Amino acid sequence: MNRDPGADHRDPLQFTVSSPILDRMKTKEKAETTRRIVLTGFMGSGKTTVGPLVAQGLGWRFADVDDVIVAEAGKTIPEIFRSEGEKEFRKREREAILKLWGGERLVLALGGGAIEDAETRAALLNAPDTLVVHLEVKLETALARCQGTEPLRPVLADGANLRARYERRLPLYRMAHATLQVDALRPDEVAEAIVRAARSPKKAENPASR
Repeated sequence: MNRDPGADHRDPLQFTVSSPILDRMKTKEKAETTRRIVLTGFMGSGKTTVGPLVAQGLGWRFADVDDVIVAEAGKTIPEIFRSEGEKEFRKREREAILKLWGGERLVLALGGGAIEDAETRAALLNAPDTLVVHLEVKLETALARCQGTEPLRPVLADGANLRARYERRLPLYRMAHATLQVDALRPDEVAEAIVRAARSPKKAENPASR
């Protein structure tokens, strides 16, 4: 592949502005000033890795919904699934999200299944000054990234229904204000694109909406 001999001498900010990664972010028009960012996507998409990088880039704080649930419940997520069931976990998840999402200068990482709750989804997508970003990965990428974390991820234990979960959630994830295909991107590249989108006074129109 031919390399631009001047690439290493470009101004870093200009390189960010013209980044092909940002060009690949499909964004619905959203004119408000962004005061909070919500990251959604299937497990293994990198939400908890990218989130702190985005928060650092913006000088905001980061919160992971799963961490909040664990702290409030006093037990791990697998323990909640075993003792209370998935339905009760989703209830805890919804309550935690609705409690957190109103905060300003906040980057919030959702659990992979949170988007399936209609109340949660509507609240986040319609919230003013909020940018919901979907980190999209192929199922194969997600499984490769999550290898070895089975004890920490109850959904992985349900292997027979895993693809069905992924396919059921994918169109819901894509309702986000922005979608970024992240299979081949480094976390810092993903974070860079999101920070740039958040700083734009007006997000680009999604070509699909024309």
